[in-house]
This record gives sequence, structure tokens and C-alpha cells, in this order.
Amino acid sequence: MSINATLFVQAIVFLILVWFTMKFVWPPIAKALDERAQKIADGLAAADRAKSELSAANQRVEKELSQARNETASRLADADRRAQAIIEEAKARATEEANKIVAAARAEANQQAVQAREALREQVAALAVKGAEQILRKEVNAAVHADLLNRLKTEL
Repeated sequence: MSINATLFVQAIVFLILVWFTMKFVWPPIAKALDERAQKIADGLAAADRAKSELSAANQRVEKELSQARNETASRLADADRRAQAIIEEAKARATEEANKIVAAARAEANQQAVQAREALREQVAALAVKGAEQILRKEVNAAVHADLLNRLKTEL
């Protein structure tokens, strides 16, 4: 066989191989490559969506944290105001109670002073009667001279 015939047969075999590859081998490879490219594209799109969702979620979290901080600060301020009000109320009650106790003590002291004066008047009246008895050397009847003794008590 000549080189031309061999070359011609090899060209025909090569064309058959190219046709067979294009008909049976290339479509599954191209299909697998297309599916792989589609999966990669879907994965990239999902990653982009996840990234945007993460950004949105971070913004929502920051917003909620800010609201929680503000709410906590306002609750703390309310608690401080309430504590101050309770302290002021307790001070007012304590002052009122102290005033009542002082007034009661003054009233009791005045009452004891009045009782002491009365007891002193009684003793002075008794001493005056005894003194008058000794001066007059006779017994003075307190019942008879009650009016005189009462006047003496009021003068003292």
C-alpha cells in the first residue's frame, strides 16, 4: 500500500473517530460541564443571597440591640426616678413621724410638769396647813377651810 492510501485510510478513521466522539462522547461531557457550571452559578447566587440576607440580619440585630439598649436605659432611668421618689416619700414620712414623736414628748413633758406643779401645790398647801397649825397651836380642819386652801393653791 502506498503512503497516500494509508494517509487516506487514516484520515477516514480519524473522521470516524471525530464523528463518534462528537456523537456519543462529547454530549455527556458537555452536559456534565454545563451542569457543573450551573451548580457553580447557583452556588454563587446562593452565596450572594446569603451575603445580602446576612447583611440585612446584621442590620436588624443592630437595630434591635439599639432598641434594647434604649429601652434598658429608659427602664434604668425610671427605676432611678422611682427610687428617688420612694426615698423622698420615706424621708417625708420619717420627718412626719419624728414631728409626731416630738409633739407627743412635749405634750407628755407638759403634762408631767402640770402634774408636778399640782403635786407641789398639794405639798405646799399641806405644809402651809401644818405651819398654820403650829403657829395657831390648834388643829386646822382641812374640810372646813377647803375654800381657803383652794385659794391658797391657786395663788401658788
